[in-house]
Amino acid sequence: MKTKNIILTILALVVTLMGLEAQVRYFDERYISTQAQLNPQLVNPGAVGHALNHQLMVNYRNKWSGIDGAPRTLTLSYNGAVGNRLGLGVNVVSDKFGELETTKGELGVSYTVVSDNNQVGFGISGAYIKHALGGYGNADPNDPVISQALSGAEYFDASFGVYGIYLKKLYYGLSLPSLVSSRISDIDNTGQDREVGFLLQLAYKLDIQEDITMTPGIIMKKLNNVPTHIDLNLNFGFLQDKLIGGVAYTVGADKRLGFLIGTKIEKLNFFYSYNTSSNLIQDYNNGSHELTLGFNFGGNKTKS
Repeated sequence: MKTKNIILTILALVVTLMGLEAQVRYFDERYISTQAQLNPQLVNPGAVGHALNHQLMVNYRNKWSGIDGAPRTLTLSYNGAVGNRLGLGVNVVSDKFGELETTKGELGVSYTVVSDNNQVGFGISGAYIKHALGGYGNADPNDPVISQALSGAEYFDASFGVYGIYLKKLYYGLSLPSLVSSRISDIDNTGQDREVGFLLQLAYKLDIQEDITMTPGIIMKKLNNVPTHIDLNLNFGFLQDKLIGGVAYTVGADKRLGFLIGTKIEKLNFFYSYNTSSNLIQDYNNGSHELTLGFNFGGNKTKS
């Protein structure tokens, strides 16, 4: 009964958030990473605390490398189980695209229901986001529009997610990001109505032969000011994931083709991915690079 009450409380809060005024931000940061299939807690609060251990993670992405002012994103993250069924996640994101700077701090909590065959988490997160100019370049610093942009626009976001693992093979998740995106700064506090987006994730792990697995997956993203697109992933694991390799293709948006290599050795995780695009801008850059370094420690044995 206690589990049911907690789930109903979370769902009631979600319904309340959906009724609040939504305001358009510059973009939704959840589209940035191409490794969300490996680190779902970055995009889905329901995935927070699913592992029995704690994890500190650093993620860096350099999009369109070789172009001055190209997007660069740094994410610092903590994720872990803090109780028998409770999970806690913290994400800090810094994104720079030319003179435009985006800063985000996010706190998420989840409650996980465990049965013999299924483990599903219900999570909710709150985030502070600021979009601002880091400089004015050749523009007039006294221009009122430039002055407002230098001060920046601040928002509060709230998101909801469900993430589960069935029979330790089927991975599924649904995230409703920015159910509310309310502007908290005083400048131009009018906003615009917008549609609520979603991230849908499915993957299935197949045992090819001893110590070799194959995991096809799909992530569909409909986000604020980002074209709707689908990431198709095919990952292979060798020697109990001590070596991981994969390919990815994005339908829509950037039309990306990517490659992944990584390893999980005891407490350390390392992943590197490279993406190239069929868009015309690819002729002027060296592709996109993404690095993830994770450190696992501790553990929560009672959750199993």
